[in-house]
Formats: sequence, structure tokens, C-alpha cells
Amino acid sequence: MKIGINSDMGEGFGNYRICDDEALMSIISSANVACGFHAGDPIIMDRMVRLAKQKGVEVGAHPGLPDLLGFGRRVIQMDAAELEKHMVYQIGALQAIAANAGHRVTHVSFHAAMGNMVNADPDMADVVARAIATINRDFIVFSQPDAEIVRAARKVGLRVLTLFLADRAYDENAHLVSRKLPNSVITSSEAVAERVKRFLDSGTVKTIEGKSIKVEARSILIHSDTPGSVNLAGTVRRVIEQGGGEVTPATVLLN
Repeated sequence: MKIGINSDMGEGFGNYRICDDEALMSIISSANVACGFHAGDPIIMDRMVRLAKQKGVEVGAHPGLPDLLGFGRRVIQMDAAELEKHMVYQIGALQAIAANAGHRVTHVSFHAAMGNMVNADPDMADVVARAIATINRDFIVFSQPDAEIVRAARKVGLRVLTLFLADRAYDENAHLVSRKLPNSVITSSEAVAERVKRFLDSGTVKTIEGKSIKVEARSILIHSDTPGSVNLAGTVRRVIEQGGGEVTPATVLLN
């Protein structure tokens, strides 16, 4: 079985870092790089792109709302056109930095509140998907399954890579449990290993209510800001490889 491991990377600012990006970059196959709105800055973005190139990791834009203080998790009221331009601006910035480093951007993966907006609102999803297609029709859109952005992306001919979030709890409706609630973020390597093995074996996840639901996904996400993220990502890779799987970049998975 071929499957990807991806992580949201470069989510520090200035001298501040979220995790050991270098160690994490050695484990994953796709890096979703923060583009300066919810986290990151030009120096961090450049460092992430050069690290990714050195490690043979694919790079994607990880656009968020302009909310450094709230880490992009707070809703900012925008219409679809405003959201589109904020996204385009960030993708363009990462493309320029990647070109300068001799690497390239291959995908887009939305962050937090921005992701929630394009996942739930069909009009916003349509506008954003069309904009991505005008930038580069070869871009892959990373998303949770059954989101509006998945429908919108496929409608305009973009490829979609669906994700299983190994470090986040799901409810029985296949939605992520709010970070405000207990046990919504999973930090135990044993629990992550169990979840990943279950997903690989049966394509299911055990919900916070104790039910089993299907998750259609081709890549496993570990958030870099989850405590112990490097260890958790290593656990994911170990479980995949011990089960005979192969960690594979997104562009290869979808060819």
C-alpha cells in the first residue's frame, strides 16, 4: 500500500519555533508550509522549502486567515472574493520563494478557520477552487473527505488528496472534535499507532463516542504543533512500513 504522510510546517514566527522542523521533515513526504498570515515569515518559508528540497519532500502552500495572534483559528468575516485574494497572495509568495530555492509548489492545504470556511461554504469553495486552477491546474488540493472544497476542486479539474488526521479526534458524523473539548487532540504515540493501524487495515477510525466510521484518505496528517509531533510522525511512518506500506509523495500517489 502506498500512502503519504504530511504535516503543517514552518508555523513559527521570527525566532520562535513550534517544533523540530528538521527532524519532522526527515519523516514526511509532503510539507504544508505556512505562508505568513497565521504563522511563518519569509525566512522561515525559505528554510522550509530548502529543507524540503534537501530531503526530497514535496512542498505545498498552507494558507490561513490573517491572524498571527490567534494562530489562524479565529473566524474573520470575509466574503468569497476577499478570501480568494488572501489565499492567492499566500500561494504566490510561497511560489516565489520556492522558485528562488530551486524547488516548486505542488499542492494547497488550508489552515484551521480558512479551511473550515472552504469546507463548509459551497460558494467560497467554488471561488477558491477556480482561483487555484487559474494559478496552476496541476496543483493538488489536500482536504478532509466530503468537504465542499473537494467537490469544487474536482468540478474545475483539480486533483484532490484526502486526509486522515491521526492526531485529531473524530465524532460520529466524521467531523473533527472541537479543540476546546477534552481529548480532541491525541498526543499518545500508542493511541496514534493504534489509530493508524486501524485505518490502514480497515479504512476506519474509532470516534470519540466509540463508534467505527469509514475514512476515505490517501495521506495521513500529523500537525507540527501537536505536542510530541516528531515522535508521533515517526510512529505513523513506523506503523506504515511495518505493515508493508510505502510512504509516497502526493504527486506519485495520484499519477
